[in-house]
Amino acid sequence: MSGSVATSDKVPASAKAALSIACFLWAISFIATKVAVASVPPLTLVTLRLLISSLCFFVWFIVRGSKLKYEGLTWLGQMFLLSLFGTGLHYSIQTIGLKYTTASNASLYAVTGPVTILIIAVLFLGERLTFKKAGGLILAMTGVIIVMGIKTLASFDVKGHILGDLLVFASIFMWGVFTVLGKNMTKRMNALELTAIVTFIGSLCMIPFGWFEMRRSAFSILSIGREAWLAIAFLGITCSFLATLLYFKALERTESQKVGVYLYTIPPMTYIIASFYLGEKIGANLIIGSLFVLAGVYITENG
Repeated sequence: MSGSVATSDKVPASAKAALSIACFLWAISFIATKVAVASVPPLTLVTLRLLISSLCFFVWFIVRGSKLKYEGLTWLGQMFLLSLFGTGLHYSIQTIGLKYTTASNASLYAVTGPVTILIIAVLFLGERLTFKKAGGLILAMTGVIIVMGIKTLASFDVKGHILGDLLVFASIFMWGVFTVLGKNMTKRMNALELTAIVTFIGSLCMIPFGWFEMRRSAFSILSIGREAWLAIAFLGITCSFLATLLYFKALERTESQKVGVYLYTIPPMTYIIASFYLGEKIGANLIIGSLFVLAGVYITENG
């Protein structure tokens, strides 16, 4: 399999564009997930999302005439582990966790994501931690907290939400591991092959769980409405397929820490998209917080 492009200290323009698009699509995914999960059980939703994404990769490989290459049991084990942390198990515990905690709690835990990536990357990939990177990360984190506002901070409540909080936090930690392990694997194979295999494995693993959930709840796929199907299709095609592929494309070209800090652009974009979707006004905290996030991303990129 083809190797990856050597990591550069500077973030290439192509990687910046890929990360910006990926984060924008993931920002919309919160609204799409809310629409879909209103009428579709969580594990069924994750299964359908990954199956649609797998179909996209399958069509891509058929059109391009490409073939996936098997590299042995050790390699397969690594792919399975990567799949657990980045697809089926990650999506499942995140979706279930959101049912047992508040949106305020979940959004605050999400702030720890890039920090997790930074710590794991420094410890296990040997990436350098500079003052500029740390400063940029803190600045971006501050921006996200400003965007959330005082109400979100004041409504944080662990009591009665411990299970949901633990699941959401675990899913965020898993994404950090997924990012760092994925970065390491891009040294052996390109982003398209890596993302495709991880998605295929995730789909296969989720099928029995989705089927069991449908049987237990007497849920029928035929009962899914048009709006929910559109939301599921969006999650599968743009988020699990395109956004994840772009994320790994960026990982091929730059450090995990510099990729991870872009995740801080998701909350401001989610708030902006939600404001248009719900007709809410954009407040000063959103504008100021977004500027902090952009400044933090810029400093980390050049750290």
